[in-house]
Amino acid sequence: MTAAVDQTVDMADLVQAEGQRQAKIVRTSIIGVAANVVLAAFKAVFGLLSNSIAIVLDAVNNLSDALSSVITIIGTKLAGKPSDRNHPYGHGRIEYLTTIIIGILVIWAGLTSLVESVERIIDPTEAVYDTATLVVVAVAVVVKIVLGRYFKARGKELGSDTLVASGTDATMDAVISASTLVAAIITMLGGPGLEAWLGAVIAIIIIKAGVDILREALSKILGERVSGDVTRAVKETVSSVPGVLGAYDLSLNDYGPQRLQGSVHVEVDENATARDIDRISREIQARVLARNHILLHTVGVYSSNAGVEGRVAEMRRVVARMVEENPDVLEAHGLYVDDVTGMVRLDIVVSYAAADRNAVYAAFVAELERQFPEYSFVTVLDPDVSD
Repeated sequence: MTAAVDQTVDMADLVQAEGQRQAKIVRTSIIGVAANVVLAAFKAVFGLLSNSIAIVLDAVNNLSDALSSVITIIGTKLAGKPSDRNHPYGHGRIEYLTTIIIGILVIWAGLTSLVESVERIIDPTEAVYDTATLVVVAVAVVVKIVLGRYFKARGKELGSDTLVASGTDATMDAVISASTLVAAIITMLGGPGLEAWLGAVIAIIIIKAGVDILREALSKILGERVSGDVTRAVKETVSSVPGVLGAYDLSLNDYGPQRLQGSVHVEVDENATARDIDRISREIQARVLARNHILLHTVGVYSSNAGVEGRVAEMRRVVARMVEENPDVLEAHGLYVDDVTGMVRLDIVVSYAAADRNAVYAAFVAELERQFPEYSFVTVLDPDVSD
């Protein structure tokens, strides 16, 4: 009963923490909107006065960054809507959808810039710079570096991929602006005009950034492998519960940033009662929720032989050695020997890096059957879903 109460309290705390997280993301994005709009205005004015296509395109890029921050705000608000009948796992994945929109906008801005730059290359127009223009560009470089570091730090702190991407984009913008500054100085010193060519390079970089944003967001929606640091931490928490002899088959699904849910299998003594298993399952869910902020909606159970003597002990040693000697076999767990029926149950995890997972699995089972012919093996080829 205590574990269930603790879990309810922790869920309330998580909801409150998520609300605070969203508020911080919105505040950070508002700063990004304000900074990028101001930068875009200054760059546009001085870019038009100097007839610099590179500076004008840089201003367009700042406007796209401001729009991205606006979309981030909208997406964060929508993602924070509570669960409902049609969406029982919440609306967190909206953040990934808004990231896709941002990626499309970035690509569009890059393509538009590329077309205009190519037109300037074909029909060049000389740019005219003055000291004030160079100062504006130099200030933009400094501001973008500061914004980049700020967005990245806040994104990592808040678990927001969108803010981290914005930070990377801002840092890239600083490099682009610095290149524009160098080209302007070269022109002022009587060197060749590099504006249109630099504009084309900037456009290509913008397009690549948009493609990278799209690829990352789509990968999240498809379902990525959860970080090994996260899965190892969860298994450590599960294994800390009294009565748990091992934690396996951890499967976590991403329903939005910091919204992981999943299931796990644990080994318990074969003599554990239903009351013991109920207590273990509830405590696992409560501890993982409190320590790792992850909801385990299912806790499966493997029985483990109470005795570790004779053929059972020998089989455990053989299985451990076979796993160690075969790099394609990551783990074999859930081993239970039923001496009454002569049946052995075992799950085998084969790496996705193996050339033929089914062949590796079949060979592993065949070797066990060869070494222990008096037993019949009931095995499962488990997916390699977590570290």
